[in-house]
Amino acid sequence: MAKAVSVLGVGNLLRTDEGVGVHAVRVLAGRRRDDSPDVDFLDGGTLGLNLLPYVEEASSLLILDAIDGGYSPGTVIELAADAIPLFAGIKLSEHQVTLQEVLGLARIRGRFPLRLMLIGMQPGDLATGDVLSPIAAAALPEMVARVEKVLAEWRKTSIE
Repeated sequence: MAKAVSVLGVGNLLRTDEGVGVHAVRVLAGRRRDDSPDVDFLDGGTLGLNLLPYVEEASSLLILDAIDGGYSPGTVIELAADAIPLFAGIKLSEHQVTLQEVLGLARIRGRFPLRLMLIGMQPGDLATGDVLSPIAAAALPEMVARVEKVLAEWRKTSIE
């Protein structure tokens, strides 16, 4: 069962930078602080529709993923709830159609998170490989820092 705040890292760890969301959530989980027991750090990999219960149970959801926004490789991108396409008209990532379907289903079912944000990174290399490219590895600390900043802001504001 997901907690009030969930950080969900998604991506394919076998496609180099496509796995950046999973790499980021693993770093964050390793840094878990005692003052944040209400935060779940979830490795969603490429689970697709199996992520629906986690999306629906979170009141605040922060998704981490590789995003193809046409930026320079390693660029960290933040999208607030309204800027995240919920249906497959705009494709930002290799597996996002499924993620879009999950978010769309949660909205249709009336179980959409009250707060939603996506923090991603423009991939530089999507070849087969199980480590991040040097560009993505160098930008990973910025991505993690942005997640920590959002979590700190969310702790300060009530959504009820």
